[in-house]
Amino acid sequence: MKLPDPEALYARLRNEIGNAYADKSRLALVGVHSGGAWIAQRLHRDLALTLPCGFLDSALYRDDFSSRGMKTPPKAADMPFDVNGLNILIVDDVLYTGRTTRAIINHVFDYGRPAKIDLAVLLDRGGRELPIAASFVGQALSLTPEQSFVLSRDDNGSFHLEMETKHA
Repeated sequence: MKLPDPEALYARLRNEIGNAYADKSRLALVGVHSGGAWIAQRLHRDLALTLPCGFLDSALYRDDFSSRGMKTPPKAADMPFDVNGLNILIVDDVLYTGRTTRAIINHVFDYGRPAKIDLAVLLDRGGRELPIAASFVGQALSLTPEQSFVLSRDDNGSFHLEMETKHA
């Protein structure tokens, strides 16, 4: 399978998000660690947003924590703005089951009540277990449960995409 160019997907997201919000002064990005945080940082800069960027980790909020466990220590939450009444755009690299998004939404509500929450993802790989859909998608590309996308970024901030296959 030929993987899409993550820089082209990012450009598509940036343009769609930039055109979707007339009043960017009430828009706050929340990046999901780690790939979503990288995308959110770049979107924040490229869209010249005035509110600071927030960052959350879903690890402790997941409903499958007892079966999944903790792969790495959770990163500290960084929400440097009052979420009440804001338009929150959660940014993640890959949308799969929807459980990470649900966890992040719950985490956001710990900080207040936003006016609206949207979701932007670089890739939607299908396989939803919860009724969650992204408002902004770089590309939808189905994978088998054994496959996964891995986003990385180099020292210049450019995104790179690989696919991994788990062997049973």
